[in-house]
Amino acid sequence: MTGTETGDHWRSTACILCESNCGIEVRLGVDGRSFERIRGDKAHPASQGYTCEKALRLDRYQSSRDRLTSPLRRRPDGTFEEIDWDTAISGVAERLAAVRDTFGGESIFYYGGGGQGNHLGGSYWAATRRALGSRYRSSALAQEKTGEFWVNGRMLGTGVRGEFSEAEVSLFVGKNPWQSHGIPRARTTLKEMARDPERSMIVIDPRRTETADLADIHLQVRPGSDAWCLAALGAVLVQEDLLAHRWLDDHVDGVAEVSAVLADVPVADYCDVAGVPEALVRDAARRIARASSVAVFEDLGIQMSLHSTLCSYLEKLVWLLTGNFAKPGAQYVPTSIVDLTGSGSKAGAGSKKAEPVSPVVGARIVSGLVPCNVIAEEILTHHPARYRAMIVESGNPAHSLADSQRMRQALAALDVVVVIDVAMTETARLADYVLPASGQFEKYESTFFNFEFPRNVFHLRHPVCDPLPGTLSEPEIHARLCEALGAFGPDDIEPLRAAAEQGRAAFAEAFFAATAAKPELAGVAPALLYRTLGPTLPDGADSAAVLWAAAHRAAATYPDAIRRAGFDGEGLELGEQLFDAILASPSGLTFSVDGPDDCWTRIGTATGRINLDLPDLLHELRSLTGATPNGTDPAFPLVLSAGERRSFTANTIVRDPAWRRKDRDGALRISVPDAASLGLDDGATARLTTERGSAVVVVEVNDTMQPGHVSLPNGLGVDYPGEDGVRTVVGVAPNELTATGARDPFVGTPWHKHVPARLEPVSTGGG
Repeated sequence: MTGTETGDHWRSTACILCESNCGIEVRLGVDGRSFERIRGDKAHPASQGYTCEKALRLDRYQSSRDRLTSPLRRRPDGTFEEIDWDTAISGVAERLAAVRDTFGGESIFYYGGGGQGNHLGGSYWAATRRALGSRYRSSALAQEKTGEFWVNGRMLGTGVRGEFSEAEVSLFVGKNPWQSHGIPRARTTLKEMARDPERSMIVIDPRRTETADLADIHLQVRPGSDAWCLAALGAVLVQEDLLAHRWLDDHVDGVAEVSAVLADVPVADYCDVAGVPEALVRDAARRIARASSVAVFEDLGIQMSLHSTLCSYLEKLVWLLTGNFAKPGAQYVPTSIVDLTGSGSKAGAGSKKAEPVSPVVGARIVSGLVPCNVIAEEILTHHPARYRAMIVESGNPAHSLADSQRMRQALAALDVVVVIDVAMTETARLADYVLPASGQFEKYESTFFNFEFPRNVFHLRHPVCDPLPGTLSEPEIHARLCEALGAFGPDDIEPLRAAAEQGRAAFAEAFFAATAAKPELAGVAPALLYRTLGPTLPDGADSAAVLWAAAHRAAATYPDAIRRAGFDGEGLELGEQLFDAILASPSGLTFSVDGPDDCWTRIGTATGRINLDLPDLLHELRSLTGATPNGTDPAFPLVLSAGERRSFTANTIVRDPAWRRKDRDGALRISVPDAASLGLDDGATARLTTERGSAVVVVEVNDTMQPGHVSLPNGLGVDYPGEDGVRTVVGVAPNELTATGARDPFVGTPWHKHVPARLEPVSTGGG
């Protein structure tokens, strides 16, 4: 076991519950596995000792009773049997190869590839997919971010973030960073903003969130009306001539086309649809326009609601029309060790190449990701190009994707399902093979959510305890699968291992020569690096081998930024220095330092200028006039937000309900007036019904909700074994209530935040 020990045996690692991945330190219990104490890691360059209450209870993940400790194979009668790893790997390889050889590798679908914190292990899936010829994949990002990726790609040819620590005005759209974080030291930063009289915070959200309570302006929109509110903001900027004209002339195309549409927006009517005072919208627009800097964060509140892709476009128009890009405290383009936006960062950025689509539905694929809401449709068909096998890694689509009933039906229709995970999830129970992975604190791991500015941070987490017996790391699992599939063998490995023993310069020369002579090896490079370079890395850091290639790519892409972070040299030397520093920094390191002007060099459009003119989205913007959000069916008078982030929710990474110190059952939040009209008291039982299903819920009467709006938390509705081994479900699984057809027309993101629903009281013992 390799761990970083300081003082009384504290080990450095990071939280795995949200994209911030704050640095933490843990002290192990006497068993050498459980977490006796947890605290923030002051040496972490981004979080600097900050942590929220969620990370402090991570022992509920580490010491879970739900862990898998042996590969499982489904018997003909539907039960599972434990098998050894050799049998499991050969069986999985044989079954998947049979599908490939009969129907083609493109019929093997891949879902997952790393949760909030295990991107390092997840980066090895590419080798197995290449060995199988698998073409189509998806992940949780396709439920959330692909609309924003697509818009960013078409407007800027790259992804952007906001520098909130320096912003004069911070705008949060469908975002509650008090609970969902997403920025370093989120709660500390929010309180600093709120205390500073020279700074302002604006929140657009249908609920009076913890962040909205701190804000100077809260535009409390009606559920699903964000597009009208954002359009009104943009229209005020145009109609009151609050644009940054000189800056726009120098850097931006399409201003005239956008201005012409926004000039015709009836601001008062749009504010009325959104349910927000016109005067407050105008105040917000004027405050944004006169600010020296504006940082904006859009999140799931709009990305999983009506007009989600249009909202991503309108949000960007607000800060672009006011010139809030590439200056301190505004929007910026971060460096990256691994680019998670993929092809989405370039889609439509001057390219004439047709966008890829899914094989059956023809749904747009953004950043290489098939929309989650069409996966079941791609399977439940007689179409010859349908998916026939599925690999699920660190994901739980039977629970986390819309219409769980239909997703379970789709999984059952596949020829073979393979799950790689740490726990016996709802999806794992539907698999033909289940391969148990080591936990995130039992192996080298990292996240590729590296978005800070100007100083960007990467953290290779060292293991804090030994792997649970019977488990393997994902890199080891994928390397074994590649070998079983014949992707490489001893003749490929041995020369590279010998070169690696001579040093990384010799290895680099041998590796590039080998992949040039045998190009198919490049496709399985992650697993090949793990088998060859990996054993030469210090302290058993084999899994970090893939970062060698990533460090060299980063050094080649951002050499000046990396040198500003304290690294010297040119070319390969710079990449080697960065890789060595990553290996030697158990609390993480600053790997790049940027200035605002660097952002302009990262614009990926054909002209090098920002493009505002997106005709299809301008057409949808025009269609808002005279329209209203849907949801007027009297049978479903409420709007359900299915999956609200609360103090103790974190998807299903932590399955143990004892993790939640409050709201253990995940109550349905409802407004005071709605509760009164339905005769419901706090703690009462009610039946919640949508078009797709119904569930009995515990009611929480909450004055942060507006009439007509109810919410359920994310991450509940999974079962967990008690001390007696009996599994019990706690809370409601939100996707038993959602529908696959309710999705964005451009990129297919689900409308989980806008589910028509009704609520009816039931007796305490009702079912």
